[in-house]
Amino acid sequence: MSAFRSVPRALTRAVARHRLLALTATWLLTRALMLWLLVHDSLPLLGRGAVAREVWLLYRHWYTVLSHGAFPAHDTLWQYPPGAGVVLLSPALLPGLTYFQAFVALTLAADALITLALARAGTRPGRSLRGAGYWTLGLPLLMHVPLARYDVQVTAIAVLALLALGRSPRACGAFAALGALVKVWPALVLLGTPRGRTTRSAWTWAAATGAVVGLLLAGVFRNPLAFVRQQGDRGVQIESFGGTALALATHAGWPGTVRYQYGALEFTGPHVTAVAHLALALSAVAFALLLVWRVRARHRTPATPYDAALSAVLLFTVTSRVISPQYMVWLLGLAAVCLTSRHTVQRPAAALIAAASLVSVIAYPMFYPQVAGCTWTGCALMLVRNGLLASAAVVSFVRLWRSTRPVLPARQPEPDPYRLPHRTPSPS
Repeated sequence: MSAFRSVPRALTRAVARHRLLALTATWLLTRALMLWLLVHDSLPLLGRGAVAREVWLLYRHWYTVLSHGAFPAHDTLWQYPPGAGVVLLSPALLPGLTYFQAFVALTLAADALITLALARAGTRPGRSLRGAGYWTLGLPLLMHVPLARYDVQVTAIAVLALLALGRSPRACGAFAALGALVKVWPALVLLGTPRGRTTRSAWTWAAATGAVVGLLLAGVFRNPLAFVRQQGDRGVQIESFGGTALALATHAGWPGTVRYQYGALEFTGPHVTAVAHLALALSAVAFALLLVWRVRARHRTPATPYDAALSAVLLFTVTSRVISPQYMVWLLGLAAVCLTSRHTVQRPAAALIAAASLVSVIAYPMFYPQVAGCTWTGCALMLVRNGLLASAAVVSFVRLWRSTRPVLPARQPEPDPYRLPHRTPSPS
């Protein structure tokens, strides 16, 4: 009997090995394609080098400033928390390469780490490899943009935080704090931690890690809080929901213009400040909704922390004043974590995020001049991309809310007082 029982297990292991081999081959092929696109970034359709310029020009400049022990306090483009400095200095770990080559190599390493973590989680009992497959096939939808931004590294920290929650809430909290020090949003992965000891442990370690590492960075680098002023002065970027509304308003006679400032193309003109304030107010509403959900959530599944993290980041993304293309990297990573669990309710949201990623890369870099020029083509692209993101946010939060409501027992029908009781006929 034991021999017969071992046959299904052997078949399961063989199928898992074949899937992992296919996943590895797909990752290598798609990443080679992304590298090819990055090398040929000067083509007109790919933005004439604008994507890669972020690394070899801007990041390289910041690297020089950071190497002298200070954050670029007087640079209006510096809008990132202190931990970002560590990521931008990390290419020094590969001295045999240029800064650009080392940065791309480390980005690919972070990408591989995410894939490995998702695949490992997906092979556990009750889990699925769909998450690893989603990430492997989803990231190339953004073409070469992820390789020229440091959002893959940030996403790797957030993914590790979520996947560590089940085994070590302390590690989850520590990773979340490190991610928040790099780009703030990974702190949201702690929203769905189970109440009680798990939450206390994760949140305590997050606070302690954030305080210790933050103080260490403040001691090593000067001007650690310079990013706050730059971030607060940002306006409405053309790719945000507010930017889409203002772009459409230009066709109705609104006299505003698009100007390059704070490292992005933003609108200037009448009522722009009001639109920016409205976006901040909507972010506050989103935060309130998430707090209400956490207080009222009663029924939880193993996927609830993952689902809550994706829903939270989606809500703050759609209410942002920016919504740069690289924001999609965060959403793809969190959606992939959700898909590692068979209990997730975020599959429709994950599909919408993948579609939004494809439209996003068509808008930038392929048709970015049309978006910046507020043409009808540019407006249509932003309407579709932002419409998909809005739909994903609504679907995600509604499904999260419904999935955590307590399951009520089925109500028994009340007896009909006018119905005669059933009697078994007596034998004749």
